[in-house]
Parts: sequence; structure tokens; C-alpha cells
Amino acid sequence: MSFNTFGKIFRFTTWGESHGPAIGCVVDGCPPNIPISEKDIQTDMNRRRPGKSKFTSQRKEQDRVEILSGIFQGKTTGTPISMIIYNEDSRSRDYETIKNKFRPGHADYTYLLKYGIRDYRGGGRQSARETASRVAAGAIARIVLNKLIGKKFNVTGAVIQLGVLGCNKKNWNKKEIRKNPFFCPDKKSIKLWEKYLLAVRKAGSSCGAVIELRASGIPAGLGAPIYSKLDSDLASALMSINAVKGVNVGAGMSAAFLSGEENSDEIKSVSGKAKFKSNNAGGILGGISSGQEIVVSFAVKPTSSILNSRETIDKKGKNTKISVKGRHDPCVGIRAVPIGEAMMSCVILDHYLLNRAQCS
Repeated sequence: MSFNTFGKIFRFTTWGESHGPAIGCVVDGCPPNIPISEKDIQTDMNRRRPGKSKFTSQRKEQDRVEILSGIFQGKTTGTPISMIIYNEDSRSRDYETIKNKFRPGHADYTYLLKYGIRDYRGGGRQSARETASRVAAGAIARIVLNKLIGKKFNVTGAVIQLGVLGCNKKNWNKKEIRKNPFFCPDKKSIKLWEKYLLAVRKAGSSCGAVIELRASGIPAGLGAPIYSKLDSDLASALMSINAVKGVNVGAGMSAAFLSGEENSDEIKSVSGKAKFKSNNAGGILGGISSGQEIVVSFAVKPTSSILNSRETIDKKGKNTKISVKGRHDPCVGIRAVPIGEAMMSCVILDHYLLNRAQCS
């Protein structure tokens, strides 16, 4: 299998399977002399790990990250940073009864067609377990950006829609996002979301979600006008996350319903500085950051592993039915928030370093 590496200058390679001994990643291209500790990375890891609430998978993984290389005396050396995360609670027996069946909505069928082999233990390499490694890489990217840009840099993600239920984004509260199990920015929506998702899980089903990411403190000039646009790289990064089916930048798809006057972000000079009156562009114009807040959102499909019986075929091509038991998120979109933040941080740092190499 190829294509296990992401990024240009700041890049990372992930490895490992869902039910193997461990997963991990190697981060390359990190600038030297950046203070980084396992504790710094663990903060982000804890936000993604399963088993923290009744609204996520009950798989009990501590996701403790261990740094094997690239750090000396508490600082990056500029050499590859290798990290390992041991799998502590894999339960392969849950998949024994369905190992010869294809799970609808999963990559089982296409994976076998392409490679001629399939790891049925939780999906193996195609499992979202891989995203823990991305969060570790993203934590490093975030730390480096805070050092290079300053504390004004920030990436915040939140679930703005859970299944059929939305929230009032006017009530966006960054502190509230950290307090509730849904990463919801609107305190008034939480009780309704709790009731809804518990009913979905009880029914043996699942639901999707929409996650919004906001990056502030980003300097103007990151990106390129043709083949390495900042927004195209962000879209690629987010689409690479398991179960993501669509990405919006700024107004995104909604821009098609606006008039030219409504969509254009008018500019004024205030004390000699350019100020935008709106942000339908999502902070990116012609593939290059404008200095505004970068706003992107992505849609996550419902969890494919559900208890309710579905029609499928087995490896011999015979018609059958499947019910997927075990420990699965009723909404994988919830834990996609720190994953999205991580991928956004990696892309922004990559473009920051690319811009510094060419224009600074």
C-alpha cells in the first residue's frame, strides 16, 4: 500500500492497524529547537480517544503517546519525530462471525478488490483508529505554529449539526465546546442532542454530523494561486479523514445561491488597514490566505457499523444479511472534531513553511 504520507515540507507518515499491537506516526520537516513534550501532545490525544462518554465507542483506549526520536532535552532536533501508541483494548472476536461478509458503507469490498487481501479485524488499516496518529502529528503542528506565529494562532472545531439537529452558531462559545461530550458550541442545544443520540443508539442505528473549523491569527499570503491552493489542500486533508463526504470553504455550496453583491466580501480601509465586511470566502481568496479567520466545514456520514440488519454479499458473492455488533460510535462525527483540527493545523504549518522558503 502506498500513500501513507501527508504534507510537503511538514509531513507525517502513519502506520499500524486497528487491532495490531500498536499504531503510530513519523513526523518529518519539523523545525528544530521547538519545546515539545509527550504531555503537550497527550492533551489533544485525550480529546479524541474513545470510551469517554456514552455517546462514543466504549472501546477503552488510553491513547498514551510515546516519543521515540526527534526530541532531545525537551526540544525538537529537526530530525524525524517518531511516536507510538499501543492498542490496549482491541477485541477481534467481535468480527469473527462477519469476517466473510462485506459491511455496507465500509471499504471492505473495495479494499479486497484492490489489494486481494482484507484485514477483517475492525477494518485493519482502513479503520478510523489510524486517525489517532494524525492527532499526534497535528498536536506537534499546533505547538510549532504557536511558536512561529504566536499565541494569536488558534484552531477551534465544533459540531454544528448532529444528524437532523442543528444549533445556533450565533451562540458559539469556545469554552462551552470543551465542556460537553458533543463539542457543541451552543449550550442551549446540548440536552436535545443528548436525547436524540441516545434514541439513535437505542434504535441500533447511527447518524452523521457537520463539523466547522475556525483558524484565527493566520497571516495573509499562505497558499498559492494554482496547484497548491490553501483551500484545495485543506479540502484534500479533510476529505482524507474516514467517513468525510463533503467540504465547504466559507459559504461553500451556499455561495451558489447568493448574488454577486451578497457573496463579495467588501473591503474598507480602517486606520490604514484593510478590513473585510464579511467572510463568505472563508479567509481564502484565489487559494491564498487573506488574513481573515479561515472557516471550513465538513460533513461526516453516519457510522456504517450498525446493529440493524442490512443486505450484503459474502466473499463468494452470495446474498446474505449482516448485523454489526461490538463497540461503535453512534456518530463518528463527534470524535472527528480533534481530527479535523489536527489536519487543519498540519496544512497551515506546511503552507507557512512553504511560504517562508519562497517569500521570506
